[in-house]
Amino acid sequence: MPDIKLLINGEKIPLNPIMTEILTNINLGFISALKKIPEDKKEVKIEIKL
Repeated sequence: MPDIKLLINGEKIPLNPIMTEILTNINLGFISALKKIPEDKKEVKIEIKL
C-alpha cells in the first residue's frame, strides 16, 4: 500500500485504506495523462496552497 500523508494547515489527517487507495488512483490517473512523465515513478509530491 502506498504511503500517503494528508496535512491540512499542518495537521495530519488520518486516512483509512480505502481513502489511501482512492487518492493514489486519482492522482496517478491525472499524472498518467501528462506528457514527459517518467515511467518509473518512485515518489510523487503534490502541494496545494489555497
